[in-house]
Amino acid sequence: MNRVLVAGIGNIFFGDDAFGCEVAAELLKRSWPDGVTIVDYGIRAYDLAYAIMDGYDATVLIDAAPRGEKPGTVYLLELDADKVDTCGDEIADAHALTPVRVLQMIRTLAGRAKNLYLVGCEPARLDGEGVLGLSEQVRDAVPVAVKMTEKIIADLASGRRI
Repeated sequence: MNRVLVAGIGNIFFGDDAFGCEVAAELLKRSWPDGVTIVDYGIRAYDLAYAIMDGYDATVLIDAAPRGEKPGTVYLLELDADKVDTCGDEIADAHALTPVRVLQMIRTLAGRAKNLYLVGCEPARLDGEGVLGLSEQVRDAVPVAVKMTEKIIADLASGRRI
């Protein structure tokens, strides 16, 4: 089995931004084969960047990510870490954790990330601080993302290309 990191990311105090955290919580209720690590990173950008650089064969990021689709739409993207610029001298803003920002941090730290995937969900709302809970559309997308992530892990375990 390849080593696979599944990372839920998001801020539980910003409405639908908690999507990745909620999916990770559901995935953590299941048992996984050796080599599969599921973690809710929340807004811990540095922890996530260092984890990705820890020799995983693949990383699946789960996040609310606006792409202009209908709220609750779940999609899978393959990310290319080599096409992300470094963040230079900027310090990462833990309240603005995005997959691109994490990849920028990895490049800035001279690290490598390979076989990166994003299970994203179109948010209905990314409210200001202090808003707990997912919108109905995004809450309904959590089981869809869980199934998608299970399939990704199964594909990686069998050596199939995603």
